[in-house]
Amino acid sequence: MDKNFYLTTTLPYVNADPHIGAAFEFVTADIVARHRRLVGDNVFFNTGADEHGQKVYTKALEGNIDPQKYVDEYAEKFKQLKDTLNLSYDNFIRTTDEHHKSAAQEFWRQSLAKGDIYKKLYKTKYCVNCELEKTDSDLVEGCCADHPDKELETIEEENYFFKFSKYQQPLLDLYKENPQLVIPSFRFNEIIKFVERGLEDFSISRLKSKMPWGVEVPDDDEHVMYVWFDALVNYISAIGWPEDIERFEKWWPVTQFAGKDQVRQQAAMFQAMLFSVGLPPSKQIVIHGFIMIDGAKMSKSVGNVVNPKELVEEYGIDALRYYLARHINPFEDSDFTKDKFKDAYNANLANGIGNLTARIMKLAETHLDKPVELPDTQLSEELIGLVESFEISKAMDLIWEHIGDLDGYIQTEKPFSIIKDDKKKGLELIENITIKLHAIAQMLEAILPETSEKIKNAVLENKMPETLFARK
Repeated sequence: MDKNFYLTTTLPYVNADPHIGAAFEFVTADIVARHRRLVGDNVFFNTGADEHGQKVYTKALEGNIDPQKYVDEYAEKFKQLKDTLNLSYDNFIRTTDEHHKSAAQEFWRQSLAKGDIYKKLYKTKYCVNCELEKTDSDLVEGCCADHPDKELETIEEENYFFKFSKYQQPLLDLYKENPQLVIPSFRFNEIIKFVERGLEDFSISRLKSKMPWGVEVPDDDEHVMYVWFDALVNYISAIGWPEDIERFEKWWPVTQFAGKDQVRQQAAMFQAMLFSVGLPPSKQIVIHGFIMIDGAKMSKSVGNVVNPKELVEEYGIDALRYYLARHINPFEDSDFTKDKFKDAYNANLANGIGNLTARIMKLAETHLDKPVELPDTQLSEELIGLVESFEISKAMDLIWEHIGDLDGYIQTEKPFSIIKDDKKKGLELIENITIKLHAIAQMLEAILPETSEKIKNAVLENKMPETLFARK
């Protein structure tokens, strides 16, 4: 029986153009979604744009642009990644969508009815870039650890609060009962220790008079929702909650992808919010590291942001998908340089799978009078296991082992020479390597879909394809 599989990326904040870090999360999720469809699952793949909050509002004001017009422009740029990266998502949710806003308001009402929302006057330090309150223990030399160059703001006002502290033990119980809830394990240990230290209730509203850009709090026109409280609800509003419970229950729970700066929000805050309204927790939360540029964090002010569209225009979609899948660690920080990218492209795509395909299909087109008969093949359990444990770079290494083995087999068996002296044996060898090439194309289907299709079509038509990856 087919299984339902729901996965989502985080919703990128629409205060800047898409960069290669966002592309990495999207492509990783897309590989898993495509793989799950290949093995027979019913898949719902969600992504979108996070459009409320202080950071967006400030950027819109700086540009003297209406906030809605501002987010419309940037949301469209993120939507265009579907074509730029060849993504197969099923839904692009915007937190300014009317359905999402009404779902966030219903979530608020249910949490309020549970007794988990209350009002109080408070004063706190706040990082606008994180959109998070900061305690002294969060700070490094008085600054946000993730944004040390940004000055913290001080908020002093009456806000609504969520009873996060109430859910310390339920969260710890959840972590104990679900040892694979957060991967990798060292990120899981981080959140366990965070919750064990004790939880403080967090503010979930802002005064509308100071920051009007947000979902309105039900029955209180003086407040809008805190951006994280609103945005996290997208994972359930995207699948029909609260009005279409049958659809919601078809897909829930979710597998989430998120960056290492969101462990607290995804693995603790959101899970506590779900407890509050009586919904099951997430299925799994996959945390990845950052892409560093020449050893430094990407920053618009520094000018080291890499635009994925530019790489695609120069090298092609599958070249970028290849690099993100194989050369960026799924869980740790990874360094990116354009020189590394070019070297990997030439060595493993142009001189690797590209050259191998050309050699094999030239032999097949020249010597075979019809396409080879292809056996029924399935993905290996090893490959399936690696993708389904989100070890995408190891899965790529495995595929490239097969590519190397096939290249070595051709060098050893020399079908290009044997065909001259022993036609029967030569034809058998050429048929064999062509079948092996098709099997590699099947392994690549979820990861490099365009390349996979080109190789498969070449085999089925017994015809040399156009150059897959021209050397740069």
